[in-house]
Amino acid sequence: MSVRIGQGIDAHQLVTDRRLVLGGIEIEFDRGLEGHSDGDVLLHAICDAILGALGEGDLGRHFPSSDEALRGIDSAILLERVVGLMRDRGFGIGNLDATLIAQAPRLSPVQEKMQANIASLLGAPPEKVNLKVTSTDHLGAIGRGEGMAAIAVVLLENDTRAK
Repeated sequence: MSVRIGQGIDAHQLVTDRRLVLGGIEIEFDRGLEGHSDGDVLLHAICDAILGALGEGDLGRHFPSSDEALRGIDSAILLERVVGLMRDRGFGIGNLDATLIAQAPRLSPVQEKMQANIASLLGAPPEKVNLKVTSTDHLGAIGRGEGMAAIAVVLLENDTRAK
């Protein structure tokens, strides 16, 4: 069996007049994440982790912010395309571990829903997807509520069923 490991990191500023989408789920909050797409830092970090494991660069290489056709795109669609590339290469999810970093809103009430949605988007059994949520205890820009970040690490395994 062949395995590959990738990591991804993303961060976006919180702004008014945007909906907040994390892990493909809309979260009730007074601000949303700025970005060319819907700004979902969690799905972006996961995409980058998978692309890194495949040796395929990053999200910006595949979906550049200069492409106006992608403005406001649902990040779940971006992840769907990245998962398609992963499957075309003969890989499946061995496991995913991701951390979402935000001071507010409180995310633990929707953590399981986000985790289940991510597993579904990846086509992976729920036990192969782990999501943690944390804050910075009011330190730095995230702690001041100026933005959010996410980190993801993925293990891909050769999957003959993926093709």
